[in-house]
Amino acid sequence: MNAPSHTTHVPVVIVGGGQAGLSVSHHLKKLGIDHLVLEKNRVGHSWRNDRWDTFCLVTPNWQCRLPDYPYQGTDPKGFMLKDEIVAYLEGFARMVDPPIREGVSVTRVGKGPRGGFEVETSEGRLTADHVVVATGGYDVPIVPPYAHALTKDVAQIHSVDYRNPDQLPPGEVLVVGSGQSGVQIMEDLYLAGRQVHLCVGPAPRSPRQYRGKDATEWLMEMGYYELTIDRHPQGEKAKEKTNHYMSGRAGGHEIDLRRFALQGVKLYGSIAGMDGATIRFADDLAKNLDDADEVYVSIRRDIDKYIAAQGIDAPEEPPFVPVWTPRDTPTEIDAKAAGIGAIVWAIGFRPNYAWIDLPAFDGRGAPKFTRGVSPVEGLYFIGLPWLNTWGSGRFLGVADDAQFLAGVMSERLHARKSAAA
Repeated sequence: MNAPSHTTHVPVVIVGGGQAGLSVSHHLKKLGIDHLVLEKNRVGHSWRNDRWDTFCLVTPNWQCRLPDYPYQGTDPKGFMLKDEIVAYLEGFARMVDPPIREGVSVTRVGKGPRGGFEVETSEGRLTADHVVVATGGYDVPIVPPYAHALTKDVAQIHSVDYRNPDQLPPGEVLVVGSGQSGVQIMEDLYLAGRQVHLCVGPAPRSPRQYRGKDATEWLMEMGYYELTIDRHPQGEKAKEKTNHYMSGRAGGHEIDLRRFALQGVKLYGSIAGMDGATIRFADDLAKNLDDADEVYVSIRRDIDKYIAAQGIDAPEEPPFVPVWTPRDTPTEIDAKAAGIGAIVWAIGFRPNYAWIDLPAFDGRGAPKFTRGVSPVEGLYFIGLPWLNTWGSGRFLGVADDAQFLAGVMSERLHARKSAAA
C-alpha cells in the first residue's frame, strides 16, 4: 500500500493513516477523487505500540463500524483485545487499499504560493488543494513539571509506555489519574498482586450492565451517540469532558473505585505536587468520588426514564448505594516510607499541531471547525472527540464524519472545476 514517490501535486492530502484517515480515503475513492495518505509510522501503529498488553476496548465490538467494514467476528457483545483491534484495522486497510505512504512524516502544512496548500514531508514537498488532519489528539504525553522534583529512587513512566506489571520495579505503585487508562492500569496492577495507590481525579464513570443490557446498548437506542455538539446541553464545553470510565476486561464490568478501596487499593485526591520523597494531594477525594457516582446514577436514571416511556419490560435493579466513604484521607505521603517504587502517569495527552502553519486555532491552541470543516478553506479535521457527535472519536462514528467531509471536498472540487471551465 505505497503510493508512487514522484507525486508533486494531489487534490487531497490526508495526514494520518489510522481509522479516521483511512475512512476518509475510502469515501474519496468511492467518489473517484485522487488523494494521498501520509502516515509517519505504519497502519495500526498506535494500537499496536502505544497500549499495554491486556488493553481492550471499553465499547462492545458491535460498535466497530468503519465504513463498509463492520465487525465480522462471532462475539459482537464482547470487547476486542489489542491484537484483535490491530487485525480489524489492518483488515479495513486491505479493503480500502488506500494510496498511502507509510514512514513519511509531515513537518509543515502552510498556504501555497498560488493558493491551496504546501505540504512539507520527510520525503520532500507536495502541494494540495485540500488537507485533512487525521492525526488525533494524543501526541504529547502529559507529565507535570514538578514530577522532576521527585526523588530519583522512584521510577516514573507515562501510560503510553506502560506494558505490564513486571515492567515496573519492585514495590508499591502510584497511578496518577482515574480516566479510562488510569483505572484500567490500576486494575491490571491490582490483579497482578501489586499494592496500588491511585490519585482520583474528576473523571466520570458509567454503568456497564444495567437492567438486562450493556449500558451502551441502551444509550444507542436512546440516540445518545447521534447527539450532535450543537444540541448538547453543555455545548462546546462537552469537548473538554473526559470519557466515562468502565472496563471491557474479562467480558466487561463497571469500575467502582470505592470497591477497590475496600479491597486494599489506597485512594487519594488529585495530584498537587512533589518534592523530594514527598507527594502531595488535593483534598478532593470525596468530591471526585461523589461526582463520578452522580454521573453514573444519572445515566441509570436516563435509562429508567427511557424504559418507562417506551413501556419496555426490563428487570428492575436496586438503587445505587456507596459501599465505602473516605475518612481522614492524607493529603501528603512520603514515597519511601510508603514503599512506592514506581509512578504511572495517566493524566492524558496534548495534541501537537505545531506543524500546521495556518490560522486554524483558537487562543488555547485548539482547532476551530464546524463538523470538521475549518474556517481555513480546504482544511479539515477528523477523528477527534465531539467532532460532530459523541461517537465521532470512536470506531462507531468516524464513518459518518468521513463521508460528510468527503462530500464537502467533492462539492468544492467540482465547483472549482466548473469555475475554471
